[in-house]
Amino acid sequence: MDRNQNPGWNVWHIAAVLLLTMVAHDIWQSFKAVEPMPYSEFMQQLEAGNVADMQVSADRIQGSLKRPLQDGRTRFVTVRVDPQLAGALAEHGASFRGVIESTLLRDLLGWILPVLVFFGIWMFALRKIAEKGIGGFGGGGGLMSIGKSRAKVYVETGVGVTFDDVAGVDEAKEELREVVGFLKNPDEYGRLGARIPKGILLVGPPGTGKTLLARAVAGEAGVPFFSINGSEFVEMFVGVGAARVRDLFEQARQKAPAIIFIDEIDALGRARGAFGFGGGHDEKEQTLNQLLAELDGFDPKSGVVLLAATNRPEILDPALLRAGRFDRQVLVDRPDRKGRVQILGVHLRKVKLAPDVDPEQVAALTPGFTGADIANLVNEAALLATRNGREAVALADFTGAIERIVAGLEKRNRLLNPLERRIVAHHEMGHALVAMALPGADVVHKISIIPRGIGSLGYTIQRPTEDRFLMTRKELERKMAVLLGGRAAEQLVLGEISTGASDDLAKVTDIARSMVMQYGMDETLGNLVYEAPRSAFLGVPDQVAEPRRHSEESARRIDEAVRGLVADAFAESLAVLTRQRARLERGAALLLERETLEQKDLQALCAEIPAQETEQ
Repeated sequence: MDRNQNPGWNVWHIAAVLLLTMVAHDIWQSFKAVEPMPYSEFMQQLEAGNVADMQVSADRIQGSLKRPLQDGRTRFVTVRVDPQLAGALAEHGASFRGVIESTLLRDLLGWILPVLVFFGIWMFALRKIAEKGIGGFGGGGGLMSIGKSRAKVYVETGVGVTFDDVAGVDEAKEELREVVGFLKNPDEYGRLGARIPKGILLVGPPGTGKTLLARAVAGEAGVPFFSINGSEFVEMFVGVGAARVRDLFEQARQKAPAIIFIDEIDALGRARGAFGFGGGHDEKEQTLNQLLAELDGFDPKSGVVLLAATNRPEILDPALLRAGRFDRQVLVDRPDRKGRVQILGVHLRKVKLAPDVDPEQVAALTPGFTGADIANLVNEAALLATRNGREAVALADFTGAIERIVAGLEKRNRLLNPLERRIVAHHEMGHALVAMALPGADVVHKISIIPRGIGSLGYTIQRPTEDRFLMTRKELERKMAVLLGGRAAEQLVLGEISTGASDDLAKVTDIARSMVMQYGMDETLGNLVYEAPRSAFLGVPDQVAEPRRHSEESARRIDEAVRGLVADAFAESLAVLTRQRARLERGAALLLERETLEQKDLQALCAEIPAQETEQ
């Protein structure tokens, strides 16, 4: 018989048995007892001396007689009556007997009912623990099921995401279409002896749509989708993680064809014995070993496909990445300009747009943005348009949203003295004029002297003409010259420098050091790498500093080369602004007057002051 169909013994069954037992006991006592004797007759037998012995209880008197009665009985039982009342009745020759009041209901209320209430509360609490997982024991079964997987199961109607909802990652979608085809028609893909990859690892920076892409695969295939985070496998109890891995794969096999998706797998699959102090974590290693065993044990023909996502592939255990486990790695990178246009098309369908909004122009203003960044941009633009009382989202709202995301909130209450405003105006105008003068530099979209964020007193926004994946030495030198344009303007006009160029100097120094130590762009040092490149996915400096791999003499020459590159870039910026001194002064005056200049304003400035008048 099926276990699920057998209710078994519960608290209500036990209560019914106890009740029936008490009733049966009461009936049995009534049947087996001697026929009761009236109390008046008992008193007569007592006065006649016919009572041989008796036992007196709280409400009964029973015993034996010396001489049997007319019906032959030698034993008797009678219910006690109050002595005073019995004496009064006996004087009048009345026949009377006592009656015992039934205590069944009182017994039920006084004893059985509290037991039933206790068991009811207990069963209710256990059921709630099983349903909600209180205290870490739930997610499907209470205390005895702490090893059960917490994976959420999404079926086709629950996923509701297809490849049409994922944009900007066309190459990744093409890689995953094979998985969809296999899940829909496994015989077609296996006719030539091929097998579907056991595991597919989605690799890419945060916010690029890895989780959305995995859900889209399940939505396209119309199969159950088991989704779980890597950190949910590890608990305070030893062995729970491994048990949950086994349970997860067992659930997937029962519902095959199905997809298992483990997000942030680096929390589970971190390299054993690496990036830690004091040795590895036994519980995590045990969980990882169980995952490796499951990957080796299940047959891809069963229709179970494992998808995982991470933005830190460099720390994963090599045993996890070998062929036969995660056979394929799919890069989900930051979208290019075409991809950003496609992502904008998906999100712009949800907002009301003004006629002047061009997705191409918005995409040009968002280099390096991920899919999540673009979604946040559209939302911020819609909020800004609503705040300004517009009927539709305009291009100015997108520009304002980009400024808010990149530079921070406007600080109009931050009042600068006249000298500081003049310094900031010349500084930002220096950036803009150098960028406009050097060939190949990004187009200047907007400059402003309105303070933003924590330390920004002004900003210059440039719009790349196209996505660049390689940069030449000359392009890097021009980029440094644009960054140093602000300091060069301060020195040229004011005769002194300020602290406003601290961020520019940091960026220039990083570019120059990368040119010398990573790109081999210095003739004296040769085509050598003196510093390992940083992680492409973390985007932050390495947590553990690598030991220096070059001599003191090489370090001195590196410093000299970096200093020379920065000095040459500064000299180029100063030369450009010297030739355009008139434009610099006029542009700074306009900035002090308007606080913000658009691209069209800069073009009008260049037309107002011809190039020949700028020559000194």
